[in-house]
Order: sequence, then C-alpha cells, then structure tokens
Amino acid sequence: MEKETKVIAFYLPQYHEIEENNRWWGKGFTEWTNVKSAKPQYNGHYQPKIPLNKNYYNLLNCETLQWQAELAKKYSVDGFCIYHYWFEGKKILEKPIDLLLEHKEIDMPFCLSWANGTWSRTWTGEKEILIEQTYGGKKDWEEHFNYLLLFFQDSRYIKINGKPVLLLYKAYEIENCSEMIRYWDCRMKEYGFPGIYIIETLTAMNGKSSLETESQACVEFEPLYTVYQRFVGLKKIKRELWNRFLSKRKLYMVDYDDVWKNILRRKQQNEKKTFYGAFPEWDNTARKESRGMAVGGANPQRFKKYFDQQYQRSLYEGKEFLFVNAWNEWGEGAYLEPDEQHGLQYLEAIKNVKEHYKKTD
Repeated sequence: MEKETKVIAFYLPQYHEIEENNRWWGKGFTEWTNVKSAKPQYNGHYQPKIPLNKNYYNLLNCETLQWQAELAKKYSVDGFCIYHYWFEGKKILEKPIDLLLEHKEIDMPFCLSWANGTWSRTWTGEKEILIEQTYGGKKDWEEHFNYLLLFFQDSRYIKINGKPVLLLYKAYEIENCSEMIRYWDCRMKEYGFPGIYIIETLTAMNGKSSLETESQACVEFEPLYTVYQRFVGLKKIKRELWNRFLSKRKLYMVDYDDVWKNILRRKQQNEKKTFYGAFPEWDNTARKESRGMAVGGANPQRFKKYFDQQYQRSLYEGKEFLFVNAWNEWGEGAYLEPDEQHGLQYLEAIKNVKEHYKKTD
C-alpha cells in the first residue's frame, strides 16, 4: 500500500444566522433550531440530539472553526468537504468559508461541494420555493470561477495531482455542465494549475446514465444512494415517484446492518473512478418529524466494524479519499461530532481503524 486513503467528512455551514433564514423560518433560525425542537417518533428514539456539553456553536466564531480543525486532526479525519451555495451570483451561508479563507492559521484541509439545488419548504411538506437554483451562461461561469479561485489557491485546499477538487451535488441538473467544466479547466490552467478535478455526487436520483463526460470521478453519497437502490430501485422508478414517496410517507425505518451490507457488497457501477461513502447514523426527523427517514440500530461499535471494511476496501483499491456523511449534519442525525449519547466514540472508531492499517502497512 503506497498511498494513504484520506477520510473526508461532509460539512454543513448552516450554524449561523442569515437574513434569508430569518425571513423564511423566523428570527434567529439556524440548524440548531430544528435540532433542539426535535421530538421522539417511537419508543426509545433518541431525540432531541444534544451536542456534548451542549455545545450549540456559532460558525461565525473563529474559535469554533479552530476547535473543529483540532478535533478532526486528533481523531484522524483528514479534511472537510464544505457545502457551497451559489445561485447565479447570489451566495448563501458563505460566511464560514470566507472566515476560514481569511484565517490561514486554522489548520483545516478542505474542499468545496457545490450543493446546487432549489430551496423549498420540503421540511414541512410544502412546495413553496424559497430560492430557485438557476444557471447562467459563460458570464456566470466566470464570476463563479473567480470566487472559487480564491479557495483553490489556498494551500489548505484539497487537490489530486495538483488539481483542486470540486464536488457537484446535482451535476445532472446543471445546464451545459460539461461545457462549464471545460471552461473552468481551461481557466485553471491559465493560473498555473494542471486543471480542475470534478467529482459528481451519486445520490438517490442519478446513476450511470447521468454522469458528465468531463468529470473525473464520482462519490457514493451514503446512506441515501444505497437506500434508494436497495429499497426503491434505481432503474425502476421515475424521479417524480421518488419525490412523491419522500413527501407523502410516514416515518420510514431502515435497518443499519442491512444498509451497510448492501453498501459493502455493491460492485462499482460506473466506468469512472468511484470514491466510496460511509455514514455513522442517519435520522432526519429533526427536520421532517414523522415524515422523515431513520436508519435504526446504529451505534459506534457497528459503525467501526463497517467503516473498517469500507476503509480497507478503499485503501487496497488505491482510492485517495473515503467520504463520510457527515461531520455535523445534526438535523439529519449524521454527525461525527461528539454528543451526549456517545461522546467521542464515532471519532474514536475512525482513529482506531486508521491507526490499525498504518501499523499493518
């Protein structure tokens, strides 16, 4: 084994107040609002989820970013993939990454994932559009590129073979996506980079047919990618039916062992390089209440067992990254950060697995 597989955790920046959320959801709204108000949906259901020492942090504080960086490093999480929101020139939730960019002393390796998608009141079952995702032409590509370049040029930014890594959450929805990627690739070379490294995110709605010709790789976003394939059927159901399934069902329970076994037994389904995914838990009832989905039976011991297999798989196949969902998706019950129930055990599981393979290398 010549290379180490780095563990990259998806990172949500919605832990600070913004004007738009105040207008849409009420004064003072952040992700913590949903987390604190969550109610148990069944007997023994751990809700609300409480961060260790009730650390309901604000991402506009540099001390919080420093704490997260030090905690990740201590427990062998190699970097964060931070969600980035761009609506044809309009930025939302950008202040934490701008703050990170400003404070070079924070040792936090990172890359960005353009979480492109229309925002609506889906949490409450309504269809009202809050902000529509639109895509401009070359003028917007250039404006977007100039903003992203500030991060690409940062020494902490994660790269593959010198190419800055950028994830696209819904590449299949981006108008003229391949042309946009080619444009950005050319612009990167003008600034001395060998190009840009685009990774498409495989979620519930996309498969082999939707991959862009100009992307370099894809990543399996777990557990949603597997839940959709295993329990709904990727090739048999149309997108409208899946959306209807998500919006009208009552609480949907899936077994943790079942999901993980399907993740591990699945063979690569795309010709492109595929980065594997992992997840500690999933429970989005804090956002969707009884309309949510929970993966039951999760605990740090089971996570360690399955993460070990997924990490070993990535390591021996020479994958540069293994993506974990997530560092801090508290509203979706997918987080590595310590809580009152399990403390640091999920982070300890990652550290123990990585140290084991370093010793056996």
